[in-house]
Amino acid sequence: MGDDASSPPLLAALDGAVLLLTLNRPETLNSLTSEMLVALDRALEEDAAEQAVRAVVITGSGRGFCSGQDLTELPGQAGDVDVRARLASDYLPVIQAISTLEKPVIAAVNGVAAGAGLSLALACDLRVAAETATLVQAFVRIGLVPDAGATYFLPRLVGLGRAVELSLLGDTVPAAEALRIGLVNQVVPDAQLLAAARELAGRLAAGPRSLGLTKRLFRQSLGSTLAAQFDREADAQAEAVATEDFLEGLAAFSEKRSPRFRGR
Repeated sequence: MGDDASSPPLLAALDGAVLLLTLNRPETLNSLTSEMLVALDRALEEDAAEQAVRAVVITGSGRGFCSGQDLTELPGQAGDVDVRARLASDYLPVIQAISTLEKPVIAAVNGVAAGAGLSLALACDLRVAAETATLVQAFVRIGLVPDAGATYFLPRLVGLGRAVELSLLGDTVPAAEALRIGLVNQVVPDAQLLAAARELAGRLAAGPRSLGLTKRLFRQSLGSTLAAQFDREADAQAEAVATEDFLEGLAAFSEKRSPRFRGR
């Protein structure tokens, strides 16, 4: 039971080269607390940085991915919360850790992803959703604005017009519609979600070191000029050419076989 004092708010398990991180407060649909966010940041900064880890999957226990901020953790009176400090100390490190980790991060959305829970999924590189999953920009429902990076990632995934629509109306988006508008990358039957996410993560984990460099380039491109990005591509390519994986790729091409990349 996720809210039991003996149960950690985050579970971490290594499956081959894939690190599975599970938000573990199922009784609250994995609503986010400071303790959970600190644990998630530590796992992303430390566990995911281990050389044995080559891809990460984030999911939720029970019937939800993440329902957003645990509102019971906040003071009862409006204005009593230092919002800037909380976002900076709790949320920003997690979102930045996902963005800067030079390994693929997949969100396996197993139920509702709402508010800051949706922001967490948006920050990941890819999103796989269960057929019954729902995604909602819930902030407007309680008189707040989207945060935790939502206004940065959402318009880049679905376009400005759609992002504004979802945020102003706060409508619930079923998985099939989320796939149609580009909010998620794949929808699978509920019972197959973790298997599908692990399979996708396994494919990425078997990829070359250049996957991390590619992720870096696309993140940098969001606020870049063509000339600056051309230079960044050249720098990243110089890094890629110097990797063991590039030599393996060349050898495999020459020998007409599949490459065996090691992420180095």
